[in-house]
Amino acid sequence: MRHTNLDLDVLRSFVTGVELGSFARAADHLGRSTSAVSAQLKKLEDQAGTAIFRKAGRGLALTEAGETLLAYARRLLDLNDEAVSALGGGDLTGNIRFGVQEDLGETLLPEILGRFARAHPRARIETRLSRNADLLRRLASAELDLAITWGDHMAAAPTGVSGEHLADVPMRWIGPANPSLIEKLPTKGEPVPLVMFEAPCLFRTAATEALDRAGIPWRIAVTSSSLSGLWAAATGGLGVTLRTEIGLPSHLTALDATAGLPVALPTVPLLLHRTQSQQSPATERLGDIMRESLRQPLAHSRAS
Repeated sequence: MRHTNLDLDVLRSFVTGVELGSFARAADHLGRSTSAVSAQLKKLEDQAGTAIFRKAGRGLALTEAGETLLAYARRLLDLNDEAVSALGGGDLTGNIRFGVQEDLGETLLPEILGRFARAHPRARIETRLSRNADLLRRLASAELDLAITWGDHMAAAPTGVSGEHLADVPMRWIGPANPSLIEKLPTKGEPVPLVMFEAPCLFRTAATEALDRAGIPWRIAVTSSSLSGLWAAATGGLGVTLRTEIGLPSHLTALDATAGLPVALPTVPLLLHRTQSQQSPATERLGDIMRESLRQPLAHSRAS
């Protein structure tokens, strides 16, 4: 039986083009000509034995087979990059102090730490899940080497810390996935019950400002110091909250315009911080893995 071997170089062009939203941009990003990338995509369809693109206006969209291939391509590239890293960087050592938002902790942290540990078993990571203000404070005092935070206009950037902009992530109203609980939320001029972190909180400020602009009354129904507390209160129908769709539990959902809440919501920047005094190879590699692991959820969030 003759096996078809997908070309990883071709898959990388395919994935890059989908994520950048343009194969011309992918060609520029990868240092190739547009015609070379087009030839690669033709080769990929030949290898797949089916169409992976369809016409969508002036551009292209993925077919169902293309969506399936995209998921496998990402996994193959991640495994390839992990293998190369393990072979070339297995001697990385040292301790890395890593901070991350609670939103990313449950869904992405196991993948990120697992990939790093498999490739670099001699390095050690100390991880802190916390709120934005605490992470920024610890970055400023050099208690963390690396962290992912929301871009917070209410908090000054830590001195001596560089922030790499990863994406602008849309904010969403979040409520229970159970339709019967959504129907019980106050309507017809009654204050909207909000489930929020204690102030100061950039999402709390964005929620109240959006409601005020729309002339919709609101009240703080539940205040929590943890993300799990927000999720529990929203799941029980005690109110709605404002977050992003990153790390959203299955028992919660992003509410659409039928909920009667303002749809004109801001985006929030997601930043990758490194303290300038700590740029060890192990720290840099963990930063690379975090960036790679965030590609898919960020692309999904922008498309929602």
